Amino acid sequence: MLITNIKALVGAHPKTQLSLRGSELAQLPVLENAWLLLQDGLIKDFGLMSDIPSQISNLKFQISAKGKYVFPSWCDSHSHIVFAAPREEEFVMKIAGKTYEEIAAAGGGILNSANKLTQATEDELFERASQRLHDMILQGTGALEIKSGYGLTVASELKMLRVIKRLKAKFPIPIKATLLAAHAYPAAYKENHQAYIHLITQEMLPAVAEENLADYVDVFCENGFFSVDETEQILVAAAKYGLKPKIHANQLSVSGGVQIGVKHNAVSVDHLEEIDEHVLTTLAQSETIATLLPSCSFYLGIPFANARGLINHNAIVALASDYNPGSTPSGNMNFVVSLACIKLKMMPQEAINAATLNGAAAMELSHQMGSIAIGKKANLFITKPMPSLAFLPYSFGQSQIETVILNGQIYG
Repeated sequence: MLITNIKALVGAHPKTQLSLRGSELAQLPVLENAWLLLQDGLIKDFGLMSDIPSQISNLKFQISAKGKYVFPSWCDSHSHIVFAAPREEEFVMKIAGKTYEEIAAAGGGILNSANKLTQATEDELFERASQRLHDMILQGTGALEIKSGYGLTVASELKMLRVIKRLKAKFPIPIKATLLAAHAYPAAYKENHQAYIHLITQEMLPAVAEENLADYVDVFCENGFFSVDETEQILVAAAKYGLKPKIHANQLSVSGGVQIGVKHNAVSVDHLEEIDEHVLTTLAQSETIATLLPSCSFYLGIPFANARGLINHNAIVALASDYNPGSTPSGNMNFVVSLACIKLKMMPQEAINAATLNGAAAMELSHQMGSIAIGKKANLFITKPMPSLAFLPYSFGQSQIETVILNGQIYG
């Protein structure tokens, strides 16, 4: 496939550039009036229209992108799309003034999803998650991380991870699976945390490893959920099975989740709505990626992450959707990028890099995803005609995506 007359080819980073730190995030290479050749599912070559080789300019399968932009696919490194049912009843409670904690205390929240998931079959979960994922792909997502965490029993956590394994087999995008059994304490273990941690470390982890169901482990390290010490117990046990950490950290408070994640070489620490100078310094001195989830702040009405502070301290910043039924019922990465500009005060170039190359890095996929480079996977999208790069985040709530290409083939 040859794409010609591209108004601007976005994100043409060197293939050796696997992530962007601090001020590097503002550097977004763009080729104007470009062409792009895709072959065997990969990016074969690209350049300026003025320099297009004669031997490829007459290829039969051509797409003209006149007036349009070509982007690498969004790389969404934090989602919870395997769930049994939405929770719009909690949405109404929220409008009425109930807090996140009050909704959880009334039987809502994570335990609500866990109860519904127990009653759903694997096939039902797979069909519902498949529809969500299909919609996300049409909105430009070309790589995705999916977490368990609505099971909270051995059988239900394994059921979720098996669904994710089936999604990996069905869909033409890279998918990473994360065991998030430490998402909340089931009611039966509310007064006996160690018994649930024992269940995770002695029963769930061996079972997950036996079926090779997870790439990562995650813990909700937060006041009222898993303490720093409890988080460390789980990370130490998971490391024996080769599972790297991705931590839910500092969503509701400065919890210590960032520091324990960095100590254990976490691939990313996610949320970070509440941070202090120690957190900023810790991330600036580490390779752990700060993954920000502005849709969650938007939906819950909690503070937005301090993206400018992280960037100014030279941290690696990524953006992800956090698609889940309780706090972010949307997987639209275009809206995430808009929010990053509007609420996190990230420049469009920074937000796009954070949602592509750094998002891929937060899934350890940036060697094959996240930028336009020869030899990388041909997962990308072509926009509708746009006046400028900034128009995509500017036009929040409207899709500017016209054509989705995965593995060098038009999708949908």
